[in-house]
Amino acid sequence: MSDRLLKIGITCYPSVGGSGILASELGEELAQRGHEIHFISYEQPFRMPVGPKVFFHKVQINSYDLFKYPDYTLPLSVKMAEVSRDHGLDVLHVHYAVPHATAAFLARSMLHREHQLKIITTLHGTDTTLLGRDPGYGPAIRHALEQSDAITTVSEFMRTETVRLLGVQRPIEVIHNFFEPHPTEHSQKEIRRELGLADGEAMLLHVSNLRPLKRLDLLLDTVARLKPKLAFKLVVLAGADPGPLLAEARRLGVTDRLIIRERVTDIEGYLATADLGLFTSEVESFCLSILELLTVGCPSVAFAVGGIPEVTISGETGVLVPLGDTAAMAGAVQALLADPARRAALGRAAQKRAREKFSAAAIIPRYEALYRRVCGN
Repeated sequence: MSDRLLKIGITCYPSVGGSGILASELGEELAQRGHEIHFISYEQPFRMPVGPKVFFHKVQINSYDLFKYPDYTLPLSVKMAEVSRDHGLDVLHVHYAVPHATAAFLARSMLHREHQLKIITTLHGTDTTLLGRDPGYGPAIRHALEQSDAITTVSEFMRTETVRLLGVQRPIEVIHNFFEPHPTEHSQKEIRRELGLADGEAMLLHVSNLRPLKRLDLLLDTVARLKPKLAFKLVVLAGADPGPLLAEARRLGVTDRLIIRERVTDIEGYLATADLGLFTSEVESFCLSILELLTVGCPSVAFAVGGIPEVTISGETGVLVPLGDTAAMAGAVQALLADPARRAALGRAAQKRAREKFSAAAIIPRYEALYRRVCGN
């Protein structure tokens, strides 16, 4: 079992978000190492790789008048069972407990006993911190986790919260997110020209799915607090409808400081062009966007919440300020933009940390070891 190549099913939300991106990158790295990867979802994941070892199986969702809302869990479980049986999967690795872990448990129940399908559940965030508090979801999440053969979280913060909120008694392994940048299609000069940035104008970068937890009101309040003479633009790579963001920008009078791009696939070009990342989430299990910037040597300013302090170290690889303190955040941004030498030093340390702790070389072997340990059992 120590060196056998595996057949691994991966289910994630295909929308733009940390869990789907991580699952897609994981599938790509595993396929490059020779494993056979089967993505199972209602839509092809945003960054799903293309290759001879990677397959996509679409879950068909039907709407019936009988149901007020379309059901996804049961069609997903049927497709999981079908793919597991037809392709001889060893492992179903589900990202986000709701409803993926429950569907995986149902899928295994449908299979014959001789098909020893293993289930690994990775918790990414609100499946614990939000839904875990809900009495309509919490008990079902806990049961699905107890039925998993292994549970992982992307940060120590998430592990602690899962135990606290759900009372899970099973061992939970922390395997941090990773990011391996691809070669960019466009140069920094081309990106700056496409964005319309003037010479000497700094680029602040925010990447997210724009959910309420990202606190875009605080993001724009920070921008509004920056000195009027400071030459910069805030570039937002939006994974959802930017309408509410634009409305708040108009209210604060900062639309002239804002540039929005939607569903960007060549993210590496924007990462490499940025001078500074800016993140105002009120809670984060990890914050993959900060890591993405770390890998190209770009520090970020963010609130010190959730798992973010596990990713970037304040004063060494970036700057963290207390939650909600937009005045301190604006001050940190201004100080870093005025001090290129310090910003460069933070960037070098950031890239070193990303390479040593959050690269594919550091993380993928841990997942492979987990798969083989579970299958060996």
